[in-house]
Amino acid sequence: MPLHGKGMLIVFCEVKSRDERDFNEWYNREHIDERVNLPEFHRGRRYVAVRGSPKYLATYECDTVEDLATPGYLALLADQTPWTQATMAKFTKFTRLTVRVQADLAHGVGGAVAAVRFVPDPRSRKALVEWLNETALPKAIERPGMVGAMAAENDLEIAHAPLQSKSRDAPRADEVEWVALLEGSDAGVVGAAARATFTLAKLKNFGVSVAPTIGTYRFLFGNQR
Repeated sequence: MPLHGKGMLIVFCEVKSRDERDFNEWYNREHIDERVNLPEFHRGRRYVAVRGSPKYLATYECDTVEDLATPGYLALLADQTPWTQATMAKFTKFTRLTVRVQADLAHGVGGAVAAVRFVPDPRSRKALVEWLNETALPKAIERPGMVGAMAAENDLEIAHAPLQSKSRDAPRADEVEWVALLEGSDAGVVGAAARATFTLAKLKNFGVSVAPTIGTYRFLFGNQR
């Protein structure tokens, strides 16, 4: 089964160890359900790092990336619950990506994902999308233990919408970052697939000048409707 939509919110974050118990309770008992029950949202999943940083990863699948900049969604960001406000004030790392899915070879649900982050040359976008869909991801998911993969690009206009509406205080992104999520049975499997697929030598063909960041994560909790 493919992803539940063509848009996705991807969040990387961390809190201090003394705040982790409350952080995880907030995520599992309030935050994911609150987001999944929004009209255009369908599934939320969260993970904890086995290797790499930041420590926590969450994904939220929605119909389109534009759903992450609607007046209703921005109003929700501007009127967070007391528990959300208290928890987010304790974030020590926070990256929020509003991505447009460009490759969807997802199939089922695995126990782990590898998150690959890189910044290509925008002029190589068409060639990159073709490589991801026709070569890179199909080959990656042929490996034993793999169940699927996807890749998406951050939409800066959508990402900056909360800043423009003053609905939240978050760092402004200046480069279009891409994220690939490779899903499989365990962290070792997905990590090996990611490192073999997304080498700097291969990504240089698309204007990537810095080695990609690769983190491996095990599944913690999810919900969908």
